[in-house]
Amino acid sequence: METDTTDIDQQLLQQFSSMGTTDKDVLVAEFQKLLGHQLNPAGCAFFLDMNNWNLQAAVCAYYDFEMPKLWLPCMAFISDVTIGEGEAIPPNTSFVKTWRIKNSGDEPWPPGCSLRYIQGEQLGDRDRVLVDPLVPQQSADVSIEMLSPSKPGIYQGLWRMSTPTGMFFGENIWVIVGVELDGVLGVTQQLNSLTPDYQPFQLEQVHEHR
Repeated sequence: METDTTDIDQQLLQQFSSMGTTDKDVLVAEFQKLLGHQLNPAGCAFFLDMNNWNLQAAVCAYYDFEMPKLWLPCMAFISDVTIGEGEAIPPNTSFVKTWRIKNSGDEPWPPGCSLRYIQGEQLGDRDRVLVDPLVPQQSADVSIEMLSPSKPGIYQGLWRMSTPTGMFFGENIWVIVGVELDGVLGVTQQLNSLTPDYQPFQLEQVHEHR
C-alpha cells in the first residue's frame, strides 16, 4: 500500500499566489505540478473550483481531505528493456520503447491501470497503454510504439502509471532518446519484427517469488 505524501514547497506556493493570476489553465497546470502530477487536470480543476480558484487553499484542501483516505497502488521501475544508454535512432524512424516495471506493494493492482504520457517529448501519437493488473511482486514489460523526431538531438519524455480514475502512482518513467543520422536501432528493431515470434505489444509477465 502506498500513499504519496509529496512535500509542498510553501515558498513556491506563496510566490505563485502573489502573482495574482486568474488564468484557470495556468492554475490547473501549477496545481498539478505542485502535486507531482499525482492528480489529473479534471481533479485539479475540481479542487480549485471548490476553493474559488485559490491555489494555496486548493492544495491544502487536497491534502487535508483526500490524502488520509487515499490508497494508491505501488509501482517500481526496474529497467529499460529497449533504447538503453548509448543507443541511437535515425530521424523519422519508428521504434518500440519497452520498460520493465513491478508491483512493489502488498496489494494487487485494480483492472484498468495504464501507463500515460505526462510531459516532454511524446514521440508519436500514443499517449497511453493499458497494463494488466499485476499481483504483488510481479513484474511485466510494457511497450509503446514511438517515432523519432526529424532533427538529431537528445529527446526525453515523462510517463507515469495511472489508476482507472486518473490518479498517478509509482515512480517516474522516462524515455530518453538519442537521434543521430547514423543511428541503427530503429532499423534493427524493424528487421527483428519480421520474425514470427516478435510481439512488441504483448505484455510479458515475469513472475518473481518472494
